Amino acid sequence: MQVQAPTLEVSVAPADLDAWQGECLIIGCHQSEDAVLLPEPFATLDRDRWSGLVAEAMSESEFKGKAGSTVSTRVSDSIRKVVVVGLGDADKLSSEAVRRAVANGLRQADALKAKTVGVCAASLPSPTSETLAAAIEGALLLAHQDRRFKSAGEIASNGSTFGIESVTLLGFDSEPAALEKAHAIATGTMLARELVAAPANVVTPMALADTAQAIADEFGLELEILDHEACEALGMGAFLGVAQASDMPPKFIHLTYRPEGTPTRKLALIGKGLTFDSGGLNLKVQGNSIAMMKIDMGGAAAVLGAATAIAPLKPNAEVHFIVAATENMISGRALHPGDILTASNQKTIEINNTDAEGRLTLADALVFAEKLEVDAMVDLATLTGACIVALGNDIAGLFSPDEALSEELKSAADRAGEKIWPMPMEPSYADSLKSDVADMKNTGAREGGSISAALFLQKFVEKTAWAHLDVAGPVWTEKAAAYTHKGATGFGVRTLAEWILAQ
Repeated sequence: MQVQAPTLEVSVAPADLDAWQGECLIIGCHQSEDAVLLPEPFATLDRDRWSGLVAEAMSESEFKGKAGSTVSTRVSDSIRKVVVVGLGDADKLSSEAVRRAVANGLRQADALKAKTVGVCAASLPSPTSETLAAAIEGALLLAHQDRRFKSAGEIASNGSTFGIESVTLLGFDSEPAALEKAHAIATGTMLARELVAAPANVVTPMALADTAQAIADEFGLELEILDHEACEALGMGAFLGVAQASDMPPKFIHLTYRPEGTPTRKLALIGKGLTFDSGGLNLKVQGNSIAMMKIDMGGAAAVLGAATAIAPLKPNAEVHFIVAATENMISGRALHPGDILTASNQKTIEINNTDAEGRLTLADALVFAEKLEVDAMVDLATLTGACIVALGNDIAGLFSPDEALSEELKSAADRAGEKIWPMPMEPSYADSLKSDVADMKNTGAREGGSISAALFLQKFVEKTAWAHLDVAGPVWTEKAAAYTHKGATGFGVRTLAEWILAQ
């Protein structure tokens, strides 16, 4: 799939407001319980050139610099509009706070119909390459709008098109590495967004394979796509059991990035790739949940987005990107409750719920990844509604028996501005997976359902450091905030990229 790249031009320039030619300036202010004052040199600029209009607007709105807050005004100058954004507590300023502040300021500038916007670094303490990359990410991700399935007339009539044409980051050091990183990660995130947002008649297993082929062609990666016969030869009975009801042929995707020289580590990223999940014979009937099951390949989207992000950045680790892509459908060939499948590690699985299919596809994918003799592997899956009940819509669950790997992922998520939370892997909960007729059942007790799902996956990992991210909640949002639009979020790409780049 070809990403709809935003038309926004982002550049870096010295903080010379006499030389900069633009119509809207964004200034950040930290939070204070007292009256918030503009930082220098903007306080002097406001007094001498803008007749104190900005300070007056801040006072009248009782602006306190709280994160997410903005105030704007028009000034009589070549710079015609000023937006002040809240940065929150100065002691807690993070890269994520910068991403959000830049995006919030640009949202307000766009509402003011500005076309050329400057973002000032003067209020940030010692702007670094990380804050520069974060600022660019916030701008690019806000500017990205998915309009593929709307006609030109509808887009024009609803007036929702992002109108800013250029953003200049004033006062940041121009660091090519930071610029490249931000553009790569933003592009990977946008790809994941568009894969998740597209309907199931557009993003099919074949479309995911085509996307992997396009990534391989663009960046010179190795690609192996296994068809039904090849998967059957490897004994992938769990994956093929899910796939057997669909008219769409399954595709097992293995994309490989190899660095120049000896890799520091060998890693595997595995994404659940259910391009549509009807629930099978255990049909999804609650509410309108079935209509949203195009998002059930959110893990696969994150993995392919991560490939797009890291390939141009050339990390030192070798990375394998793995997706078992299929649909879970209903037909005369459909998997029955009570059937027994044999996975590629010869473990047998009694199917007590055909709607717990993602873990079956991941089972064979985990076995495949471990045979590559990687040092660590991480799977991402929109696996359980139980994880949404536990953590809500904004936080992914992190399950891992490996403390060091968990800490690496938590640190990466913090840098990326994505929320993950460690969850327990209580061994006793695995008792609910016991079967009288097979090695295990595919679902356990309703209570602690996300935990028993992770324990099921663990049965297909023998010795490799492994973590499971249940991303069922944060891959989609019903509300826009900062640089995230309503709809697909691209969750997971930034965390995976940060983790890999740190190796």
